[in-house]
Amino acid sequence: MDKNWSISLEHEEYRMEIGLVIKESIEAVEHTGKGYYVNIVTPASFGHPDDYLTGVLSEGFGSTIEMKFIDQCGCGGYVLRVWKNN
Repeated sequence: MDKNWSISLEHEEYRMEIGLVIKESIEAVEHTGKGYYVNIVTPASFGHPDDYLTGVLSEGFGSTIEMKFIDQCGCGGYVLRVWKNN
């Protein structure tokens, strides 16, 4: 996707499926165009994305991405911004 965008992974089907959250987060980064970012909104049920997601993304994408934790939403979910460098 050649624009900044967001994906919400905090709905019902994601709240109990950490594997699905990780899989769709990876796919979201893959579909993000170079020079753009995706905001990945993760469910509150798994806690802070540093605990389970940022390491997986770092391992898979290495220096081709940059990440920044943005905030916890009022609904309890977490927002992780991932920029695609290459």
